[in-house]
Amino acid sequence: MPSLPKKMKKTWMWLSAAAVVTAAASLVAFDQYVRLDTTSPSTARAQSGAHAPLGGVDCRKAKCVALTFDAGPSEHSAKLLDILEEEKVPATFFLLGKRHIERYPELVRRMADEGHEVANHTWDHKPLTELGADGIREEIERPNKEIAALTGHRPTLMRPPQGRTNNTVHEICRELGMSEVLWSVTAKDYSTDDSALIRQRVLAQTERDGIILLHDLYDGTVPAVPGIIDGLKKRGYVFVTVPQLLAPGKAEPGEVYR
Repeated sequence: MPSLPKKMKKTWMWLSAAAVVTAAASLVAFDQYVRLDTTSPSTARAQSGAHAPLGGVDCRKAKCVALTFDAGPSEHSAKLLDILEEEKVPATFFLLGKRHIERYPELVRRMADEGHEVANHTWDHKPLTELGADGIREEIERPNKEIAALTGHRPTLMRPPQGRTNNTVHEICRELGMSEVLWSVTAKDYSTDDSALIRQRVLAQTERDGIILLHDLYDGTVPAVPGIIDGLKKRGYVFVTVPQLLAPGKAEPGEVYR
């Protein structure tokens, strides 16, 4: 995703039917439209989470990229946190409630304590566009409460399962003070355990101000992370959390960022 001009108005982008990617093919599906905030990532900031180790980075000047991990914590998350600590790289974790936050509360605390952004990936990974308003609200609020109880901080960032979102989701997120975060890079690590291939896919797609989607619950993903970090550092990238990528502005509740 190329760097955007520093001053741009918010706009609506309508996707044609031909542009819609099915969830089965890429886990990205957009219902009716995707509302994009085209304000430059360097002039919009999400006010959420702990300050990560690279909190002083100015992405208006630095070549920034954000690593994000969905659907954890998992049995692989401790190793991933060790890697990130050694490399001094902050990340954003979109955590899944059922069978994940419940099973690994100590890892949720560790993510927050080590300066990573702890965010919401719903309770049960149900496509939100298939639920009514009450169901959407429950899917978002349950992990918020669990994360807040463990970390002392209520998330303000949410990633909808499979990238599926619509007007109802936007309105409920606005009501709950949540911003939606999608992605610009996907390794499709749900489809392969080949760490070299995962690394190759990420390196081939990443551009400045990119948001990289990975899943730390799959066997091939965490082993790919050191090579991803090394490859992008060699290209001059600086790793930041999603809020740092959007700094110094503010991500608005109910809006969608990618």
